[in-house]
Amino acid sequence: MAAEKGKDEEFVGSGTDGSKKLSVRDFISGRIFTHEEVVTQLPFVFFLTILAFIYISNHFSMEKLLKEAASLNKDIQELRIEAITTSSDLMYFSKQSVILDKVRESGVDLEELTEPPRRIILKK
Repeated sequence: MAAEKGKDEEFVGSGTDGSKKLSVRDFISGRIFTHEEVVTQLPFVFFLTILAFIYISNHFSMEKLLKEAASLNKDIQELRIEAITTSSDLMYFSKQSVILDKVRESGVDLEELTEPPRRIILKK
């Protein structure tokens, strides 16, 4: 009888009679969360869920930053084009021939110098 008792103690924790297999019905009814094996893994599942939320949040924030960077680059390019255009216009309008034409059109009685300017020296 002692030999039989030893055999029984040997198979007590083997899981053949105490644990049930998980079925589709357990998933549908929600009884899966009451099984001991699943309950012991819940902290890890929650940890993975939190990591997934952090990953998704990080992805959305990076997309937002990339859109903002693209918008700023477009603005910089437009401002650079505007600066080049303004500089070109300034160079054109500051040419002597353009200034002379504008003075003649306005009717101001000015003449172009034909000889170079001279320095006037006063003696004291």
